[in-house]
Amino acid sequence: MRKFCVYPSPVGELTLVADESALFAVHFDNESFCADGLTEGSNEIIDLAKKWLDEYFAGRVPSFTPPYRFEGSPFRVAVWEEIAAIPYGKTTTYGEIAKKVAAKFGKPKMSAQAVGGATGSNRIPIIVPCHRVMGADGSLTGFSAGLDKKKILLGIEGITYKDRRR
Repeated sequence: MRKFCVYPSPVGELTLVADESALFAVHFDNESFCADGLTEGSNEIIDLAKKWLDEYFAGRVPSFTPPYRFEGSPFRVAVWEEIAAIPYGKTTTYGEIAKKVAAKFGKPKMSAQAVGGATGSNRIPIIVPCHRVMGADGSLTGFSAGLDKKKILLGIEGITYKDRRR
């Protein structure tokens, strides 16, 4: 049975969704969220996710990763797997992810814009760190929860970036 729990954080309330085996979603407070079929409460996976978030928001590299499960097309899952591999305090670009995903699928190239779309549909942000994906020139680019939240997350990790919007 999937459960949900609200977690207060420096980027607003986060709603964690998990069953007994994996985390499925982390929703920001500005996202629409449907709790139909879910029970409010906690379980071992939600408790692990909260512990991970506690470590992360304390400015420490979390010592573990809670179990999570991607739900999406093979392309999106491949993009999210690449995002999950971005180390704490580091960034990459949509283009770099596109090259890696193209290689996985045996294609000569792949669209960075398609990668951007898949990145924007990551259902497990922060833990699967889509905030670490930047524009081709290293600049701050879109984030489904808003650039203000992306800036906070990057700041926690000590990541500097180009802000074209200043």
